[in-house]
Amino acid sequence: MLFAVKMDVALPLDMDPDERADTLVREKTYSQELQRSGKWPHIWRLVGQYSNLSIFDVADNAELHDLLWNLPLFRFMTIEVTALAAHPSDIALPR
Repeated sequence: MLFAVKMDVALPLDMDPDERADTLVREKTYSQELQRSGKWPHIWRLVGQYSNLSIFDVADNAELHDLLWNLPLFRFMTIEVTALAAHPSDIALPR
């Protein structure tokens, strides 16, 4: 199943700098593991925001929930999830 996921990050301004640095390193490592596995095939930065728009390719809602829940930045995020379906006008669809 494909999902579009918008993630807005709001780190506390008074966050300990070492905790911030550690969290960001763990986030990058985890997200890149998911990208390499094919579970997170697309990620785009939203210009001018501390946000991204991503596409996840997972088995079901539960798998997506688990992947998102385990993001090191999860507790600092507002997340919007939209399930995606193929569009009949997509020229890439097999006929």
